[in-house]
Amino acid sequence: MKETIAEGPFKPTFESLGKFECPAWFRDAKLGIWSHWGAQSVPMYGDWYARNLYIEGSEQYRYHLRRYGHPSKFGYKDIVQLWKAEKFDPEGLMDLYAAAGAKYFVAQAMHHDNFFNYDSKIHRWNSVNMGPGKDIVGLWKEAASKRGLPFGVTEHMGATFSWYQWNKGQDKNGPYKGVPYDGNDPRYEDLYLPNREHYDPDRAHHDLDPWYTSNPWWHRRWLDVMKEVIDLYQPDLLYSDGGLPFVNSWGKSDLSLDNPDFAAGLHAVAHLYNTSAARNGGVNKAVYNQKDRRKEIYSLGVLDIERSQEPDIKPEAWQTDTCVGDWFYNVKTVYKQPAHVIEILIDIIAKNGNLLLNIPQKPDGTIDDECKHILKEMAGWMAVCSEGVYGTRPFRVSGEGQSRVVIDHFKEDRVEWSGADFRFTQKGNTLYAFQMRWPDDNRAVIRSLTPEEKVRSVRLLGVGEVPFEQPYGTLVVSLPSHRPTAYVNCLAIELEA
Repeated sequence: MKETIAEGPFKPTFESLGKFECPAWFRDAKLGIWSHWGAQSVPMYGDWYARNLYIEGSEQYRYHLRRYGHPSKFGYKDIVQLWKAEKFDPEGLMDLYAAAGAKYFVAQAMHHDNFFNYDSKIHRWNSVNMGPGKDIVGLWKEAASKRGLPFGVTEHMGATFSWYQWNKGQDKNGPYKGVPYDGNDPRYEDLYLPNREHYDPDRAHHDLDPWYTSNPWWHRRWLDVMKEVIDLYQPDLLYSDGGLPFVNSWGKSDLSLDNPDFAAGLHAVAHLYNTSAARNGGVNKAVYNQKDRRKEIYSLGVLDIERSQEPDIKPEAWQTDTCVGDWFYNVKTVYKQPAHVIEILIDIIAKNGNLLLNIPQKPDGTIDDECKHILKEMAGWMAVCSEGVYGTRPFRVSGEGQSRVVIDHFKEDRVEWSGADFRFTQKGNTLYAFQMRWPDDNRAVIRSLTPEEKVRSVRLLGVGEVPFEQPYGTLVVSLPSHRPTAYVNCLAIELEA
């Protein structure tokens, strides 16, 4: 494996990759938009469809059976042919995303379904050969590059070998009892994979242990695909949906590199960073995201936290990825409201994080009116408050007040903020104080400043200078009767140098 990666400053070892330094573009960007989109959007019935259609009794199985037919006859191989992306307009969508405040854009290269959204030369099941007949990733990159946005890709392939095991099953009941699903057909093994080793019909269908297989053939296959994606699109960001693949097996095996089959993840990251360095005068400007919280793992790049976040300031840059609804388009989803999305963003950036936000697309490539409304409202808010967002760094404390985001895996309930709740960012001598609710008495009272932190002036973004006093260190700001935005407002507090 060692010979397969690009030469450069990074070696495929923890010691070498641990020297990673987060590039300034990522730390400054704060907000990225993600297209978590692919053939699984076709039924418009939510995430993990390619797996769950093969789980007898599941909601997606019943939907599939009644709409398309039994998975012995009409399976995921047939769903991908229905994906046409006929109204896909990456230029128009990128304009919406940039206006909403996105400073980087990320496209899905492939999900767990083993169907690739680009012109792969090593896998026939891709969006150029089948379905849309388009290089989805390439079109996204072209649109992002025109607008000067760093471009990233996500890979969910590491878990595919075990995730996809259920297509090897058969119904236990009903009119199709004992009839094998189409995943058993050897003609389609390159899509459905030779993964019988994981399939056990007596296991609970929610069991996904292991997330990453120990099968060495799959490790090499994964690395070959990662190299292809990196070489074709030279991404500024690569995201893995899980821990670093085939090094830590979702945190359950040791980190020994004695067996090169378990070092595929390290090789992929080194290849990413070395190809970036080759384009940038020997300096890596790419970011690798993965979800293992152990420092020896996340220090290789930037930690990603799915649908959750950090409780307070993390010294290293990090990222939350979430969606306004379901990951793939789902007609049953209740979306987050614009205010909720904005509040999530503010709380994250106050803690040294970025937000990567998925906007779900219909199978034809469009987004619905609700998503357009969210983006429009974000654009209006950014027009007022972006000064306190981009290029900022955490203040001495992330905020003040009693309200907190609940840190519980995948829990994203909206916080009942009050006018006493603030979240802080800083740029130079300017402290930005986001007041999470507009106060009934039109006052902002900030108690986090020390006696040495003297205030020179206060601006309400979108309005201008506002009166203030600072008795005994407490900052008291008089706010106007009319607020400049219906969402969270921001004070720019100039401190004496």
